[in-house]
Amino acid sequence: MSGQSKVVCVTGASGYIASWLVELLLQRGYTVKATVRDPNDPKKTEHLLALEGAKERLHLFKANLLEEGSFDSVVDGCDGVFHTASPVVMIVDDPQAQLIDPALKGTMNVLRSCAKVPSVKRVVVTSSMASVAFNGKPLAPDVLVDESWFSDPVFCEKSKVA
Repeated sequence: MSGQSKVVCVTGASGYIASWLVELLLQRGYTVKATVRDPNDPKKTEHLLALEGAKERLHLFKANLLEEGSFDSVVDGCDGVFHTASPVVMIVDDPQAQLIDPALKGTMNVLRSCAKVPSVKRVVVTSSMASVAFNGKPLAPDVLVDESWFSDPVFCEKSKVA
């Protein structure tokens, strides 16, 4: 599959999964419009800028998950959007405010931006391992983790995990 002349957006591009996705897309010839919190932070962007094809086909944009319309101009002209951005915080005081609200509102903001743009043909929404990690069930080597393994909000609340 070749991405010649195709433009895609990757939200949260400095993240682990997103970085690999950006690399794969560049290798396949796509132009990537990548969002990050701060395009001027070398700790978050230098690994992306060093990728093969980045000089020619990688464009970094500042975007905020909680700011409605923040993704409008970024997704404009894109054929597809990979939404990987979500807060990643291991220790939180308020899981609802620090993790759940930004993840949910951020996803809705990205989807609203995509709905405004006729060029966007496909949106891929990724999830964190946190969505399947905390349910109180024992995880053994023979266990298949799938949609039946979702984290249990009651278990998370009782055990104070995100």
